Amino acid sequence: MVLQSLFPVFALIVLGKLLRHFEFTSEIFLKTSDRLVYFIFFPVMLFWKIGSASSSVVMNWNYCSAAVCAIFSLYLVSTAYMLIAGVPRRKAGTFSQSCYRFNTYIGMAIILNALGEAGVRAFGILIGMAIPIINVMAVSTLIWFSEQRYSFAERLRFTVKALISNPLIIACIAGVVYSRTRIPFPAFLNNTFQLTSLVTLPLALLSIGAGLTVKNLKGNLKPALAACGFKLVLLPLVGFLFLKGFSVSGVAFQVCMIFFALPTSTAIYVLSSQLNSDTELASATIMLSTIFSFVTLPIVLMI
Repeated sequence: MVLQSLFPVFALIVLGKLLRHFEFTSEIFLKTSDRLVYFIFFPVMLFWKIGSASSSVVMNWNYCSAAVCAIFSLYLVSTAYMLIAGVPRRKAGTFSQSCYRFNTYIGMAIILNALGEAGVRAFGILIGMAIPIINVMAVSTLIWFSEQRYSFAERLRFTVKALISNPLIIACIAGVVYSRTRIPFPAFLNNTFQLTSLVTLPLALLSIGAGLTVKNLKGNLKPALAACGFKLVLLPLVGFLFLKGFSVSGVAFQVCMIFFALPTSTAIYVLSSQLNSDTELASATIMLSTIFSFVTLPIVLMI
């Protein structure tokens, strides 16, 4: 099961790196692909999967509560580490994000292979709950530790913009609302959503692979390794304890454990750039966490 679930995902990531290295793909193609996946294909997939979920799946909030508690705990612990270890202010916001933000595309691909439709729906609901909370924490920390002074109004504007402009949040909320109607999608719409979804994950994984680079590791290895430790080791351990505390089991438990072990999100680069944090550290952490997840994800799947 582990090999069947992970090999296709990692194979496409490696293929993406090879295609970029041999110039089968270009920077323009990858940027266009990223925009299509982020604004159209992935939101459509989320809306379709969640919208067709049964009411029993939508109403089970225990696993979401456990996941949010684990994420918030990591946020507090990683913030304390930054203060104690003296992480520079320019790196602090990026470091914080790296400890709890997750790669949605890799998560969806693995869960689809490992757990099927039930897992995908549960994951969609989970990220719909987690993404707004994570964005608030990320933006707040980036602004708080920024070398540039921001007014309260500017802080609020950045946070609200990050939430209301996020197409994944919109798709998840719309999917939950539609699922409450208990109206099945008409066949022609269902087939359209299915075809659209088939494009989503391959494009996303190829783009992730193309973006991996070692050039920014110099000078960022120590904080990048520390962030990977928080994200890929401590978060799954803390998350496991919360899942047990909330009595989560079955598919929901498996979805959450995969969620905890995912590499950090490529979105940390964009947000760090917008709010004047260290993009080189972001790039280094994305690369290391993706490589190390090749080890941690199989362990989680075996659990």
